[in-house]
Amino acid sequence: MENGRRARTRTTPSLIRTAGLSPCLIWDSIGFFVFRLDAANGKLTPNDPPFVATRAGAGPRHIAFHPKMPLAYVINELGSSVATYRFDPQRGSLQPIQILPSTPADYTGNNHGAEIAVAPSGRVVYASNRGHDSIRIFAVDQRSGTLRPLGWAPTHAKSPRFFCLDPADQILYAANADEGFSDEQNTDTIVPFRINQANGMLTPTGQVIKSSSPCTIVFVGA
Repeated sequence: MENGRRARTRTTPSLIRTAGLSPCLIWDSIGFFVFRLDAANGKLTPNDPPFVATRAGAGPRHIAFHPKMPLAYVINELGSSVATYRFDPQRGSLQPIQILPSTPADYTGNNHGAEIAVAPSGRVVYASNRGHDSIRIFAVDQRSGTLRPLGWAPTHAKSPRFFCLDPADQILYAANADEGFSDEQNTDTIVPFRINQANGMLTPTGQVIKSSSPCTIVFVGA
């Protein structure tokens, strides 16, 4: 225990973080494994190549694929960074082409990257920070797919573990479940943000929804 809270540590064993239809990905602190999915029987087989290396200790957590271009974006939990990959859907390979920090250069506190999403338009990428407690906003270059930082939106609560965009791409919902990442008490809230359709920037709607350690939001019937 530290200051009455549980000490949090990170280890290197592999952990299933995200699974797509093809390929499937299993994360490790130094990269991720890629598997091919046989949709007929649900079986996985190692891809060739079977592993994508990252920066040492980056801790890739979640991945989001671009809706129109062969690109993928990864939020690194331990490295507090966002990596852009060129994706070959035939080979299942990912080639890194860019890495950007998810926190400001002058931020010196602790942080863990959490969630990442690409807007349906393919023009904006969002990533969340637990510690800095913000949503990072990037513009997507429509030729290269690389990212250009636009800014941050404070989540007005601690530790945005998860966020998602509504099916109409009008509202971003930030789910704040502290889990001991900050020195303050859990806020356990869902905070909606209105999405500027011109540039992807976020403005809080003013609504704050109390919840119990929210970690996932699903739109039923969407």
